[in-house]
Order: sequence, then C-alpha cells, then structure tokens
Amino acid sequence: MDQDRPAPPETAPAPPRVLLVQPNRNYLGVLARRVSEGGYRVATADGTQAAMAELNRLPVDLVLADLHVPGGGAELVTMIRDDAVLRDLPVILIAGRSDSHAAVKAFAAGADGVVLKPFHFEVLIARIGRELERARSVASLRGDNATHDARVVSRAIELGEMKERWLAAEAERRRLEGIIGKGAA
Repeated sequence: MDQDRPAPPETAPAPPRVLLVQPNRNYLGVLARRVSEGGYRVATADGTQAAMAELNRLPVDLVLADLHVPGGGAELVTMIRDDAVLRDLPVILIAGRSDSHAAVKAFAAGADGVVLKPFHFEVLIARIGRELERARSVASLRGDNATHDARVVSRAIELGEMKERWLAAEAERRRLEGIIGKGAA
C-alpha cells in the first residue's frame, strides 16, 4: 500500500542568509527590508563584536557591513579572514563615495568588494548574488580538488603496493634462477 502514497514534496533549499552589520538602526531597517525583498534571509548586528557572535551562532552565506561600524569594518574582515571556519565567507563593505582610503584599507584586509554610497539597491542585490555565486564556485572547486587529491593519494598507495609485489616477485625470480642454475650445474 505504500506504493500508492504520493511522494512527499521536495523542500526547496533555504535562500542564502546575509549578515548586515550597520550601527544606524534606521538605515539597518531599510537595508534589511531591501535585502530581504531581494530574496535573501537576513541577520543583523550593530558592530564587529555582535557580528562575530552572530557568525558563530548561525550559518551565514555573506556579510554586508558598513566600513564605519563600531570595531571597524576592515577589522571585521580581518577577524573573519583569520578564522579557520569563516575565512572563505564573502564580505562586502559599504563606504562613502569620498572615503577611498577606507575602501583601500578594506581591500587590503581581504574584503571581496566595496560598495560606495549612495547606491541603487538593485545593484547591491545583484552584487550580493554575484559574490554568492563566486563563493559557491570556489567551494565546488575546493571539493573537486579534495576529490582529486584523495584519488592521487589512493593511486600512490596502489603504486607503492604494486612496487612491493614486483620487488617480491623479482626476488623470487632470482631465487628460482639460483636454484635452477645450481640444479643444471
């Protein structure tokens, strides 16, 4: 009778989660609403320490932070890049148009991108999507590399074992040649 039962519907994967780090509550609300409308789940923090706590509390796919958050946006990037678990997490920082020095500092710290204010939210949403796609591609390549590395190690072990068998067979051949040589003499 189980064959007559319809298969349960497949659940779609959850949309990516973006951590928004912004000290201004009003702007954070607008940013959260617009990013959410772009199809992403949103988590929020008002500073570097709160952001790191959120990153350790729940899975996040991308960080979008203001350069001037308490604790510093570039410092947040450095903390993420120094964390073995989080180091590959995409990070985009928001800077003022006239703040080119801070943008350079953000890139030097390892930010994946800098968005200058004022910006169009459609462009920001497209940028988030592109960074998430790039992160998925990098993760896929890392998985492929791990698979290839495992295959190389496996083949190296097999070759080592074959060499040992060949050396043993060669030693046995020489031993038998010695016996045959003595018997023929």
